[in-house]
Amino acid sequence: MKKLLFLLFLISISQFALAHIGSSGVQMQGQAGPYKVLVSVQPPDVIPGTAKVSVYIETGSASSVEARPIYFRSGDKGAPSPDKLQIVPGQLGQFEGEIWLMENGSSSAQILIDGDKGKGELIVPVMAMSTAQREMPEGLGIGLGILGVLLFTLMITTIGASVSDGLLPAGESLSKPRQRKKYINMGIASVVCAVILYGGSSWWNSWAAEYKQYLYKPLQGNASIINKENLSVFQLKIDTTGWAAQERGSMLSTLIPDHGKLMHAFLIRTPGLDAFAHIHPERKDSTTFEALLPSLPPGKYLVYADIVRYSGFAETITDTIVIGEQPKRIAEIETTTNEDTYVITDPINAPGNVALDADVVICGKPGTKTVFQDGSYAVWEGKQDQALEAGKAHQLTFGLFNPDGSECLPEPYLGMMGHAVVVSADGSVYIHLHPSGSFPMAAENIFKNRLADTTKLIKRPASAIFRDSVDSYLSRLKAMTTLEREEFLMTEMGMYEPNENGMVGMDHGSMISFPYSFPKEGRYRIFLQVKRNEKVLTGAFDVKVKGPVQL
Repeated sequence: MKKLLFLLFLISISQFALAHIGSSGVQMQGQAGPYKVLVSVQPPDVIPGTAKVSVYIETGSASSVEARPIYFRSGDKGAPSPDKLQIVPGQLGQFEGEIWLMENGSSSAQILIDGDKGKGELIVPVMAMSTAQREMPEGLGIGLGILGVLLFTLMITTIGASVSDGLLPAGESLSKPRQRKKYINMGIASVVCAVILYGGSSWWNSWAAEYKQYLYKPLQGNASIINKENLSVFQLKIDTTGWAAQERGSMLSTLIPDHGKLMHAFLIRTPGLDAFAHIHPERKDSTTFEALLPSLPPGKYLVYADIVRYSGFAETITDTIVIGEQPKRIAEIETTTNEDTYVITDPINAPGNVALDADVVICGKPGTKTVFQDGSYAVWEGKQDQALEAGKAHQLTFGLFNPDGSECLPEPYLGMMGHAVVVSADGSVYIHLHPSGSFPMAAENIFKNRLADTTKLIKRPASAIFRDSVDSYLSRLKAMTTLEREEFLMTEMGMYEPNENGMVGMDHGSMISFPYSFPKEGRYRIFLQVKRNEKVLTGAFDVKVKGPVQL
């Protein structure tokens, strides 16, 4: 019954937001004290606005669930009282409601649970920005226009009557002087009312233009390949055209690491999506990031680069790049770290059409397996040749197996048991997923700290000092062994306790699940990344997504 209810809950939720391309909403699976929960927050596309919150209690029984927004700047001190979520009729353990988001930028939803296991709390990071401008319905506009003309006419005639007809004794008619006075006052009233209407229209148009100017626009990048010491280096410069100098310094110098990296960049060859690289460019200056380019085949590549601001606000920088022929390189200098990786696979429109070698994997699909480069493999636990439905959340669940068919327990990779990248055939949808959800772990930690700090408003950090502390942190991570670094990252993100409790907040087994809602119909490719024997392995799966069913 719980599994059935869990699947019914998944049907009603959707996914993530500004840190990715083409997907909306944020979903988080984790522990709220003693309760295991799955939370979905669908932020509004106009701020201020209401965000829809859905909570499913997977373990335990809740008698009350409340939610409230926590803003990064004001923290707990500036947060409103929580709103009570309502039980969804016929859905045991499912609660729904709305919270108001009044500020643009980095926010979170605090979920408060009371039930048979006591009290629990969960913080869900939410990136809320105005991304749309509402158009007035044509019928409403016509109706308001007619009403406006009637009111304008009524106002003018009322003013005219107040100095003429309204002053006449019963039975008398207007004299010519009174008629002239009436028309003069009606003319003056017409001019005054017209000026007021013009002023109001100008104010509204100015406000609308300013609102449109500040609609959220994704960051753009300028990607290129440069030569350094006869090595091909991927370089990404953040495009700051039109920015004020203060914006460049304050924002780009106060980025924070997520999963131990300041930037996660993905290069995917188009149109076949048949070459994929996950690399981690390092910061050279405020706008420039560089990483050694893997031995990718020539072609045009889509570039998606994820960064996180100090407020927890996550963004994806986009661009395209053309990669030419590259010289063969020895394995020792193939990547800057053992966490950078690439893979070659068959084109999305020509399954199986690829020459096999050490760096090639063949795409699978639901119900089938993909063999990794070392002979181990992943099986997508889905129904073969059955299209998934857009707008419904699905659990993308993969079973991992050793070459001999026994279950494989993956090793931590950047503090997680697995990563997945979903991209549509045309590149208009991109998202980077983790088993815990589609949010950056850095954002969750930031809002936990903001909630604990009830004494002050946040202040913008000094750029130079903040950047030095981040660089020092990254240097310490690089000096660690792989095992030390993974344990450190998992402990920092609250996913691991170095005692008998072991893993916290994630299941360490041979099955990995990524909840996701495909935003529209089309063909998609999923790149699955896990780690085995200290090597990052990448597999690929294809899926068809049909349009949402109209009820």
